[in-house]
Amino acid sequence: MRISMDAIRPDALHCPMAKKPTTAAPVTSDKPTDKPRAKKRTATKKPAPATSGNKPAAIAPRDMTPQEIYSFLTDLSQAWPDAKTELLYTTPFTLLVAVVLSAQATDASVNRVTPALFDAAPTPAAMVELGEEEVGKLIRTIGLWRNKAKNVVELSRQLVEDHHGEVPGTREELEKLAGVGRKTANVVLNVAFHKPTVPVDTHVFRLANRSGLGRGKTVEAVEKALEARIPLEMIQPSHHWMILQGRYVCKARKPECWRCNAKNPCLFPDKTPAPRVKAPKTLAE
Repeated sequence: MRISMDAIRPDALHCPMAKKPTTAAPVTSDKPTDKPRAKKRTATKKPAPATSGNKPAAIAPRDMTPQEIYSFLTDLSQAWPDAKTELLYTTPFTLLVAVVLSAQATDASVNRVTPALFDAAPTPAAMVELGEEEVGKLIRTIGLWRNKAKNVVELSRQLVEDHHGEVPGTREELEKLAGVGRKTANVVLNVAFHKPTVPVDTHVFRLANRSGLGRGKTVEAVEKALEARIPLEMIQPSHHWMILQGRYVCKARKPECWRCNAKNPCLFPDKTPAPRVKAPKTLAE
């Protein structure tokens, strides 16, 4: 008997053991169903102006007024009437070398090595003759002594060849010398040549921002702010007042505001109170 193909059901052409095709999975929406995905926060909370936990604020809420600046610096001048650099030196050249050696080192550690160094090489020509190896032996107790020995000999050679053995009196010429940056140049100009520059080290940077004397995010910004805002007659000596105040009173971890001579005009919002003195224990009779 001849069977017509039209009479055969389409599903009869498949093998009886074959699995029936599964239905397609329902299309899901890209939109969240139960819990929305956490989105990245773009807005951040501003830090509290005064404190964050136990850490004091690093910057004053505003800049000092001219009157506040004058009062603040006058108070510092009374606190440090005989302020001067703590580095040992006798000439502009020995000052320059001492400041180069003091980078990332304490003045006390530099002062322990410079007497012997300057006795062996008091002039640029003598320093070149002494040589990098011998200089290194004399300064090896301070940090980065190898690189500093190289710079000291090289800057001495530059002074001999380009400046007749004399220390130049401009920032541009000083910064061309090996190992001399902006801060070092400003120290030499301020101390050796009595020019109205404000060298900004870590102590000055911290004090200027905390007090409102000259706020800035970078060392150069603070330097420009201080030179623009400090009265001209105070610029040169204020360098020493600020360094000593920052080093011994307005300390990095915890400023000792209770013994600060300039705490009244200072705008630091979270002044540290004096520590409590514990009463001595008495022996029971």
